[in-house]
Amino acid sequence: MEAPEMKLGNETWIVKEFVLVGFSNLPDLKPTLFALFLFVYLITLSGNITIITIIYLDHTLHTPMYCFLGVLSLSETCYTLITIRNMLVHLLMENQVISIMGSQAQMLFFLSLGCSHCFLLTLMGYDRYVAICHPLCYTVITSPPVCLHLGALVFCSGFLVAVILTCLIFSSSFCHSNSAEQFFCDMAPVLKLSCTSSVAKALTLSFFSVIVVLVSFLLILLSYAFIVAAILRIPSAAGRHKAFSTCASHLTVVIVHFGCASIIYLRPKSGSNPNQDRMVAVFYTVVTPLLNPVVYTLRNKEVRMAIKRTLGCSLKT
Repeated sequence: MEAPEMKLGNETWIVKEFVLVGFSNLPDLKPTLFALFLFVYLITLSGNITIITIIYLDHTLHTPMYCFLGVLSLSETCYTLITIRNMLVHLLMENQVISIMGSQAQMLFFLSLGCSHCFLLTLMGYDRYVAICHPLCYTVITSPPVCLHLGALVFCSGFLVAVILTCLIFSSSFCHSNSAEQFFCDMAPVLKLSCTSSVAKALTLSFFSVIVVLVSFLLILLSYAFIVAAILRIPSAAGRHKAFSTCASHLTVVIVHFGCASIIYLRPKSGSNPNQDRMVAVFYTVVTPLLNPVVYTLRNKEVRMAIKRTLGCSLKT
């Protein structure tokens, strides 16, 4: 893509970088924020690596549900490398700048992984639906080749949507300013800097946001409607509790992930506030990735047992 032009009066020049405002209005808090975000980042990174390692080493977790969880943890690790690591670097720098090419790359991978997370959580909801509503057909419907193709479809779809959105946003010039009201290159802050206000472009962005966020969430709700109906038909209380416990961790992550995504991408543009957007973005990019390893290790009995078995084998050797 060509670098966009910035215009002021009769002069025109090429914009080579954006200034990410981020937390520049809180200079005294930067050291504290850096220490806090670094601590959360290390916990998130170590937690996701632990989940990936445990699922790989423990053969009892070699099921579609935990394979999807391992893929989600790997995707979350890459996601935090794009957002949190970049934010930590910027908190240490005087000027928070990023080149046009860098902003395009960051937005592309951020949106690609974000869309893939939505699709992957939808796929995990479908996996729970098949396991509870059609247990006798579970191994056939979720066979390894099928899971492999579905996983590939999830990430290819996420990447395709990200390419379309990134190309659409960077297809016009930027002239209002080169200061983005965010600590990373997200769609709304960059789009506000565009010279042209295209209704068609805004509608296209809204359409893809609804498709990715709202439709994915509705499909998950549909899966859980069938799941709840199936659980209520289980005669024993213990059986109902066991069936629901396999969904609790996934449902917790879904509510937080789609709740934050809805606030950011489905809220009307007129109701946006830069400070509120930054707070939601911090929760979305810092806290939500932390939630995945915490929920799936503390609330998931099978993962906790697998960790104990792995640690026990390591101590014996």
